[in-house]
Amino acid sequence: MSPKDPKATILVVDDEKYQREALQVILEDEGYKVATAADGREALTRASELRPEIVLSDLKMPGLSGLDVIRALHEGPLPPRIILITAHGSVERAREAHKLGAFDYMSKPVVADELLFRVERALETFRLTEKNLRLERRLKNDALEAIVGESPALREVFRLVEKVAPTSSTILIRGESGTGKELVARAVHSRSPRSGKPFFAINCAAIPENLLESELFGHEKGSFTGADSKKQGLFEAASTSTLFLDEIGDLSLPLQGKILRVLQEKEIRRVGGNENLPVDVRVVTATHRDLEAMMKAGQFREDLFYRLNVIPLTLPPLRERATDIPALVHRFLEKANAAHGTGVTTISPEALDLLIRYPWPGNIRQLESVVERAVLLCDLNTIRPEDLPLEIRHQTAPSARPYGFEIPPEGIDIEEFERQLIVQAMERSAWVIAKASKLLGLTYRTLQYRLEKFGLKKPS
Repeated sequence: MSPKDPKATILVVDDEKYQREALQVILEDEGYKVATAADGREALTRASELRPEIVLSDLKMPGLSGLDVIRALHEGPLPPRIILITAHGSVERAREAHKLGAFDYMSKPVVADELLFRVERALETFRLTEKNLRLERRLKNDALEAIVGESPALREVFRLVEKVAPTSSTILIRGESGTGKELVARAVHSRSPRSGKPFFAINCAAIPENLLESELFGHEKGSFTGADSKKQGLFEAASTSTLFLDEIGDLSLPLQGKILRVLQEKEIRRVGGNENLPVDVRVVTATHRDLEAMMKAGQFREDLFYRLNVIPLTLPPLRERATDIPALVHRFLEKANAAHGTGVTTISPEALDLLIRYPWPGNIRQLESVVERAVLLCDLNTIRPEDLPLEIRHQTAPSARPYGFEIPPEGIDIEEFERQLIVQAMERSAWVIAKASKLLGLTYRTLQYRLEKFGLKKPS
């Protein structure tokens, strides 16, 4: 690689000249652009000029120490990855620095191979963070890109969003919790003529009813205890923009009536006020509830339902779009690595198979949480089955007592239970993995992995 095309820029900070020069030679031989600084203050000046991806810094220096350098550089959305180099007696302080934001630390004397390995790992996580920031900026401009998937049901949602976003029609988004209803609402807003204005959102189920009315419609000073000043509500603030009312099915009947009036009359009245204020709001609502059943039970107004349901959009649960799981896992891996400075880049076929077969009651939100947890607990750069939660590794049928089995009062050893099931299946299949995997509902590779995990072999 030519000097004109370096792998990355690295700043080496050390008060010992021979140490700076030695590190510079090692790194430049590997194709890195290297700058040096003799102390912490010079390091901050060079860092502001060069914006290096990696900083290698001695821990103990006159003036500003390595810890001071960390504090100063660990600002902004994309700080450099800092690797501390320390004498053996300062390892504990280096660990403390690691908690403060240093990416890694290593002891003197520096071994070239170890140095290059740690620099490459640091650069990999820097690139992941950089990529994620670019993605986030792009998603802010085009919220539809945040919705990952190519399943037929999701493509239909994309088609409808493109068609109805330019209108001012009210939209009702339906789907289970965690399916991405707010992302769709944001996509509608970002593709509408109102996209230049802020997007407003509120979860109607998360705010007590006595406060929700004030949040939505505002209030006049003195209208109730604690109303020390006049407050603008969300309908008023969102005028000429979009207001997303999540969990609309959790509204009380009186508040449902007031929402209906806004939709019909295009005006609001603050709590404790006498004046009607005109508003121009594009309302998008969402719910996971069965509104038709609620209407029959007298819990949801029929006239409001028809006002909200002008354009219905239904999001499929994740279990019905399992083909999208690999792409979602890849997106969440990138996001988790960028957030935590980790370098978990892949997922094993066995682990991915478990994720694809899991029913995901919490949908996409649950999948993201599982991937983030696996990234934090993973010891390698690949997520394996053992990095996943127990309920995913030991999947059962949906019923509470599959195949008539009931957990005894004293409990069970689930690992031993799994081992016994595998042994039974293998014995019934004459130790032919392909046949046993069908009995257990596993893929060939997953069963092969579990046989190795338990050390199970065909008896001689």
